[in-house]
Amino acid sequence: MGSPKREDGQMLIQLAQLSTSLGVDEAMPTVFADDFDPESADVMDKPVRTILGFGELIGTLVKHDLLSSELVHDWLWLEGVWKRVGPAALRQRAKLGEPRLFENFEALVERGP
Repeated sequence: MGSPKREDGQMLIQLAQLSTSLGVDEAMPTVFADDFDPESADVMDKPVRTILGFGELIGTLVKHDLLSSELVHDWLWLEGVWKRVGPAALRQRAKLGEPRLFENFEALVERGP
């Protein structure tokens, strides 16, 4: 997609506002708490579901060249977030037999900035 544009910055601000209304800021302390176990976390737990859904939204926008990957990676520590909630996503994929579940979030993390 190239270097971030002004439109990317505007969308990033809108995504930050959306993250607040979705409760991402409330979910993050839960998934980064010392007692949170990524290996037993469940997609149906609200904090996990909230973060996975928000990550999938961002990953989808980047996948379709609607938002700069470079800008997103500069804003969010996606690799760290995926390490906390990704195992729950992978278990849910296997359980449902649906490889596309949260694939855009994972791809965004794997691609890097």
